[in-house]
Amino acid sequence: MALLTAENVTVDVPILSVRARSLRSLAFARARAVGGQIVDHGTNINTVRALDSVSFQLKQGDRLGLIGHNGAGKTTLIRVLAGIYTPTGGTLRVEGKLIPMFDIGLGFDDELTGNENITLRGLVMGLSPKEIAARANEIAAFSELGEYLNLPIRTYSAGMMLRLMFSIATCVRGDIVLMDEWIAVGDANFREKAQKRTLEIVGNAGVLVIASHDPDTLLRHCNLGMHLERGRVKDFGPIQEVLARAGQYQKVRRDSVS
Repeated sequence: MALLTAENVTVDVPILSVRARSLRSLAFARARAVGGQIVDHGTNINTVRALDSVSFQLKQGDRLGLIGHNGAGKTTLIRVLAGIYTPTGGTLRVEGKLIPMFDIGLGFDDELTGNENITLRGLVMGLSPKEIAARANEIAAFSELGEYLNLPIRTYSAGMMLRLMFSIATCVRGDIVLMDEWIAVGDANFREKAQKRTLEIVGNAGVLVIASHDPDTLLRHCNLGMHLERGRVKDFGPIQEVLARAGQYQKVRRDSVS
């Protein structure tokens, strides 16, 4: 059974060596305009509070959609759940195997071949060499890259790179799927196959957490919504109600009627 529980999760990101008062003032002004809260400690080390006392619980079957403007804390929360960022306050309880389906281009080397990058990216994902070897044929077949896998990936087109990235990122299954925007890759034929695999992974997962600026995507795949603002939970509840209170649900309904 998948379970995610956050209790007062807080993340402070340090701003180091802010020496000049003018630079500090500029940083404060930008934070107020974009998102996050800068905490002034009266020293040359200040912090941006990317998440502030975020609490929620997701159980088996829950699909949570995160909304909020850029800088609201959506990506930070996704990365905290994935274990990339460590909370500076509060507690996080995770039960089940995580599948981080974001940053799918991380861990590639342009000078290595496609096959070599399958191994490299697999290690970045936390797979053992034995697990990577067991999935290599499946990854190769799904990517449809054939002999190109023996060439350095610097020779690949953008579409070919996306095929390889997606094929590796979706070669694992787990209980909790984390997504920063819905993944759509490749040409029309491959996109249809990729969409089918993504839906399969999401459908088999116990818990889904997805950050997205597309309310229609969230309505299709989520039952719960969380509205983040400046790192704080502004709203939490059924996805239709959260989107409606954020002024987004009516727009989706109008677009679907027109």
